[in-house]
Amino acid sequence: MRKQSIWQQVLTYFYLRKRDPNDPKNIDLKFMHGMNRISLFMFLIAVIIMIVRLFR
Repeated sequence: MRKQSIWQQVLTYFYLRKRDPNDPKNIDLKFMHGMNRISLFMFLIAVIIMIVRLFR
């Protein structure tokens, strides 16, 4: 398994970059990526709300 940068992982989570076909595929890993994707969306929404409130 090769080391990925944080930006490559983010692009993979948001389906903006194609997954490596050699990556292991199991249900636990799939759920973990799904939870990470939800967490990243929530974080980005929170940051946007904070920026909007700051400039309002």
